[in-house]
Amino acid sequence: MGTATARNGSTATAWRNWAGNVTATPTRVVTPASVGELQEAVRRAAEDGLRVKAVGTGHSFTAAAATDGVLVRPQALTGIRSVDRAAGTVTVAAGTALKDLNRALAAEGLSLTNMGDIMEQTVSGATSTGTHGTGRDSASIAAQIRALELVTADGELLTCSEKENPEVFAAARVGIGALGVVTAITFAVEPLFFLTAREEPMGFDRVTAEFEEHFAENEHFEFYWFPHTGNCNTKRNNRSQGPAAPPGPVSAWVEDELLSNGLFQAVNTLGRAVPATIPSIARVASRALSARTYTDIPYKVFTSPRRVRFVEMEYALPRESVVEALRELRAMVDRSGLRISFPVEVRTAPADDIALSTASGRDTAYIAVHMYKGTPYQAYFTAAERIFTAHGGRPHWGKVHTRDAEYFSRIYPRFGEFTALRDRLDPDRVFGNDYLRRVLGA
Repeated sequence: MGTATARNGSTATAWRNWAGNVTATPTRVVTPASVGELQEAVRRAAEDGLRVKAVGTGHSFTAAAATDGVLVRPQALTGIRSVDRAAGTVTVAAGTALKDLNRALAAEGLSLTNMGDIMEQTVSGATSTGTHGTGRDSASIAAQIRALELVTADGELLTCSEKENPEVFAAARVGIGALGVVTAITFAVEPLFFLTAREEPMGFDRVTAEFEEHFAENEHFEFYWFPHTGNCNTKRNNRSQGPAAPPGPVSAWVEDELLSNGLFQAVNTLGRAVPATIPSIARVASRALSARTYTDIPYKVFTSPRRVRFVEMEYALPRESVVEALRELRAMVDRSGLRISFPVEVRTAPADDIALSTASGRDTAYIAVHMYKGTPYQAYFTAAERIFTAHGGRPHWGKVHTRDAEYFSRIYPRFGEFTALRDRLDPDRVFGNDYLRRVLGA
């Protein structure tokens, strides 16, 4: 990690994302203690001719937050501002980690309706890139936003909702950092409920043949396919009356710590060193999982620890295309010399009304491919991306992809709406960087 001397005389440390595949050396780093300080930092950066990017916990695999200008760390802008039980909403500062929000809501007897499978990210970082879980009826975290605050390029604070600045609200819920710095988010919440999770190994041919059936019968359905095998692990999450019946300590340790973290780390390290061992490891690992059922409050069922570092690509496809695309992916892996040690993840989301949401305007299914950190991933991701784009896929804004503005203008009907709004809110590209130039155009 190198350093650079900031213009104000302090030293700015090079920033690196969670996966270690993106680095940046900003001119200066600011940690505003208030929204007013953030507004002043944006104004000063614009006066100095510097670009501004806010960074969360670095869980994006793209350079969406990278900058050589002013890097804003929002860790002092945290906590729940207010809870409105009558409206069913909670307003939270943008730097709050999802894990802290989930725990605080649970203590209030409340919960988000749906969430992704990890909760390390900040609420603004997760929503700005379109982070999602899986759901038949309930959509991404951003789709649960009811209002947000945004510091724009001139340092003004804009409040957005369906009633106030609705055109900004339609875009800024998944804004990729292009429209301003989000300072607070108001989420829809509901009374705390129980989910019963049923995990079950299942053959690839069966789960793909029955995909629509599993999707229709479950509130939250997802599965993982282990490359080089015909084995999958399925997970169905459905609401239940309770009471809580979490996995026993031995089961939880075996599944979540040994198989998903400790042993998984070891076998990936072996696979990176000796790729020829990967197919055999995959067959053993995919057979080690067993069926289990447990019940708990939502965040304890939806999320799990992920300490094995990796690089990821994920594409959103029309739901009716996902099985065909997955079968094509399997055929590609089988005929290639690739050795893939990470499972492939398949999830779903209903259509939403956010301009650049990956589920904007269409019922969606996601295919995510991963490679262990430090393992060459380009050949695998390039071949997978070729399959996904042939089906009109939309890449996750925070995960590895090679698409550009010309491509997005074809697959997002409201792309022009977003870029026109960006031209109005940030004509001088105070919030620009190389990644946004590629995906949104100059």
